Amino acid sequence: MTAFPAFLHPIAGLVDQGGPIVAILLGLSLVAVALIIAKGLQFAAAGVGRHGQAQKALDLWQRGDLSGAQAAVDGSRSVMSGVMGKLVRAESIDASETKALREDIERVCNVEINKLRAYLRPLDMIAQTAPLIGLLGTVLGMIEAFQAMQGAGAAVDPSVLAGGIWVALMTTAVGLAVAIPVSAIVGWFDGRIEAEQAEMEALVTAFFTGAIADRGVPRVVAMQAGDRRHAV
Repeated sequence: MTAFPAFLHPIAGLVDQGGPIVAILLGLSLVAVALIIAKGLQFAAAGVGRHGQAQKALDLWQRGDLSGAQAAVDGSRSVMSGVMGKLVRAESIDASETKALREDIERVCNVEINKLRAYLRPLDMIAQTAPLIGLLGTVLGMIEAFQAMQGAGAAVDPSVLAGGIWVALMTTAVGLAVAIPVSAIVGWFDGRIEAEQAEMEALVTAFFTGAIADRGVPRVVAMQAGDRRHAV
């Protein structure tokens, strides 16, 4: 144990007491931490939860300000801004093109959501399997403890038996310690992805239906007013 740095001594002692099962669980915890950090960086780069620029672009587009809407999304790297930018670039669409454009936008949204879901399955598997691996270690440890008790016969030492049992139970505790936070973080990631998907659907629906934004007039109404002025 002296070969390890001082801050690693408790971990080394845990592995010595718990055996290979604890080592496996600690390895899974390191993998989980790496995946969580990677997901956090991915969410930050994709601008998950940052919808302000996309909403602003939608508002400008509904007012008929195409250049302003394009400028609003060009300055943002968020997923929502990318979707809105693709919609804004389709400046004029007729009835025959609307269906094709909507299908293409739905495809883009699905691709972006699937990217956000990447590596969540391995995290979920770690959360599900860590308690089972810990339970396996406990069962194996209990078997060893009772075998030792059987071999000792009437001369069994209760303190030795108790020591073997608590060491066996330690693997289950380590498994739960790994699984509980990982499961909570996976649930949080899932919630953020679902919220992002709902915002995408609302944005696309508002674009195609010309719904009234929080500020402004629908682009369809503005275009109709312009057509009436030209007709006069």
